[in-house]
Amino acid sequence: MANTYTQLYIHIVFTVQNRTSIIKDEWKERLYKFMIAIIQNHKHKVLSIGGMPDHIHIFIGLHPEQSISTLVQNIKKDSSKWINENHLVPGRFSWQEGYGAFSYAKSQIKQVANYIETQTEKHKDRTFVEEYRMFLDNFGVDYDPKYLFKEI
Repeated sequence: MANTYTQLYIHIVFTVQNRTSIIKDEWKERLYKFMIAIIQNHKHKVLSIGGMPDHIHIFIGLHPEQSISTLVQNIKKDSSKWINENHLVPGRFSWQEGYGAFSYAKSQIKQVANYIETQTEKHKDRTFVEEYRMFLDNFGVDYDPKYLFKEI
């Protein structure tokens, strides 16, 4: 895109279907590498990726040719297929419908990346739903609690 200049930093969060804790340490790094490849193939830059057994955080520099919703759809579809084809979980794997996407300034990149890379530490004190509500509240996002991810 000639003469198009952007600086778009997006933190994406989504969960395993029914928030089942099935992303195992034995294969999560391979999953992250697979997701990074998907994202890079769509011209976006991965700044950080991490998560817990029941959810994923991805921080990217967004390329303006693709919408966030299309990117998330591609990540979920292709990674679900990869997990299922590699028989990494018993039964059929899928991601829960929906996601969160939050924008940040360039000056916040290190802070957000550090947050993602220290997920284990963060979840000693709060559940995923508490974390997700914190994002929504901090960003002033109006939401209906009945549509939030349910506590398990």
